[in-house]
Amino acid sequence: MAKAPKTEHSELAGEFTDDGITVLVDIYRPAGTQGDWTLEVITEEDDVTTWEEPFPTDREAFDEFLATVERDGIRSFFGEPEPNPAVH
Repeated sequence: MAKAPKTEHSELAGEFTDDGITVLVDIYRPAGTQGDWTLEVITEEDDVTTWEEPFPTDREAFDEFLATVERDGIRSFFGEPEPNPAVH
């Protein structure tokens, strides 16, 4: 079984709370490289949002996260709510 590559996490990564909701912002890249940074947001319900395109700097990744919260709200990282069952 292959080992997962080691990663280096940004100092900007961590918990972020807005509107009473906390998410984990994870910004990482392969350890020991100068590679691009990956941005993921993980909710308390384990919904994971991963940006498809990497970022040249961890600051750019974090700024994109902040812009998304400002534009779409922190609730945008949560999966679709379960539909209400029909009552007959």
